[in-house]
Amino acid sequence: MPPASFTLCDDVRDARSPVVVAARRTPVGTAGRSLAAYDVTALSVPVLRALVSDLASDPADAAGHVPVDEVVLGNCMGPGGDPARVAALAAGLGLNVPGVTLDRQCGSGLEAIAQAATHVAVAGGVVLAGGVESASTAPTRLALLPDGRREPYDRARFAPDEYGDPGMGEAADALATARGITRERQDAYAARSHALAVAAQATGVFEPELVAVGAVKADERPRPGLDGARLARFRPAFTPDGTATAGNSCGISDGAAAVAVVDEATRAHLGLPGLAVRAVAAIGVDPRLPGLGPVPAVQAVLDVCGLSIADVGALEITEAFAAQVLASTDAWGLDPLGGPGEQVVCTQGGAIALGHPWGASGALLVVRLFSRMVRQDGPRYGVATCAVGGGQGVALLVERVG
Repeated sequence: MPPASFTLCDDVRDARSPVVVAARRTPVGTAGRSLAAYDVTALSVPVLRALVSDLASDPADAAGHVPVDEVVLGNCMGPGGDPARVAALAAGLGLNVPGVTLDRQCGSGLEAIAQAATHVAVAGGVVLAGGVESASTAPTRLALLPDGRREPYDRARFAPDEYGDPGMGEAADALATARGITRERQDAYAARSHALAVAAQATGVFEPELVAVGAVKADERPRPGLDGARLARFRPAFTPDGTATAGNSCGISDGAAAVAVVDEATRAHLGLPGLAVRAVAAIGVDPRLPGLGPVPAVQAVLDVCGLSIADVGALEITEAFAAQVLASTDAWGLDPLGGPGEQVVCTQGGAIALGHPWGASGALLVVRLFSRMVRQDGPRYGVATCAVGGGQGVALLVERVG
């Protein structure tokens, strides 16, 4: 198995160890609805500003702000032109603050945080990193046909023809078949996601991490009372005999999420608790079954730190499809439906309930870990992981410090 691309375990921690000390996100809106009027810049700016405010010794004193060295944002379907740099300028971070935008599809936000951690480990400083997606304002793209005509297309290729280039929904159906994951289990997991997210909303769990966008202050997708009986009425969404439906899959969404990554010396100076980034990994898998990507990626970050899945007290995985979540949790021996893993995996809901703003979703996982582990004084170790179209898995392992 390839090694993790970056590690900072017990024997190599120092003043430049990267630590997440602030984490914010917008509400997640269903495409075409509550956030439809906001492009990627308008979604990113309030999150970046909130992070800067969180780092300030006195939020009312601009001179007390910690200077930002870099902005890294993931984005999949946006306008191009380096949205991270545009957002950094629009947020008023200063002309000297650079920005870079990257694309690892729905792992983009998590990859951005991994790159921020690497930057801090090498050079120290403060990096704001995360992701943003506005499916509502994404430009129409045109594919060139063999006869020279052009026509709109929904997505770029995930893999060459010899791998079949399946869409993520078709791949989720194939994975469910390959791993024997029933429709009933998928619906039960989807019902769990909505129930947990609704409960978290009702008790104000999300409020400390949320940044309002205009009048939008809350996630719009979680649905109360969405049980297995109601979910069973949904028809297959991707293949005629498939088990992935609109009910047990994520929604196409708009939103932004980001974190502040600083070196350990800066964290100690600020006196903030945080999540020390101990390892990150990105690993390729069969493009036909991309939903299995988290399995080797998580194993890689555990191995380099000498840990096992039993040491992980909080695990956030992008719930693009219930089938891919269950395939991964089965491989780890974690059952989120009443067994080991119920108090570990996405315990306040995930993308099935909240939505999946592609470029932002990986960063949203780390925001959720920050809330569970730091704001709520949670477990020592946590993992964020996601499956990526084209057959990749990304994982990040963090430890609560301070």
